Amino acid sequence: MRITGYKSHGVAAAAALVNAVTSAGGDDSPGALRRILRENGFFWQEFEEADADDFRRWGRVLRPFFDAAGLEEATALLNGLMLEIPMHPHLSDHEPHGLHMHYAPPSSRLVERFRATTLMNLAELVVEHGLGRTGACAAEGCDRVYADTSRAGRRRFCSEACANRTNVAAFRARRRE
Repeated sequence: MRITGYKSHGVAAAAALVNAVTSAGGDDSPGALRRILRENGFFWQEFEEADADDFRRWGRVLRPFFDAAGLEEATALLNGLMLEIPMHPHLSDHEPHGLHMHYAPPSSRLVERFRATTLMNLAELVVEHGLGRTGACAAEGCDRVYADTSRAGRRRFCSEACANRTNVAAFRARRRE
């Protein structure tokens, strides 16, 4: 089973963390951070409230990736982070994933493993698909980001609510004309 690329848990976790930390109305409480970890397949039981600020900082660090104006800007950001974040790739074979890559040693703190995984999964995403599967929500007034895990890869909104609101507004504007 391949868990890298646009369908990886690291890409979705990165977007969820960025939204929790940097978006209006985002919830970056320890409980919300734990939920992000749990929903994205990380060992959330290892989360310690003392690490919450490190997770919040990482969310702020990743925000510019989702806001990047182009591939050059995004790759420069990721390359810089790959030089800063200690990584030690190794193969791991555990349920439910089977044999796959880990980017930080098992002895690392959860926040260090999370940083390494999200960083490498975002880098793999860019290599495979460019920036077409990530970005800032296209809905007016929304400051959330998205990571598209659909097969088509055409998502431009953080949620169906933003997509529907934008489409309804466009429909109403056309009817007025």
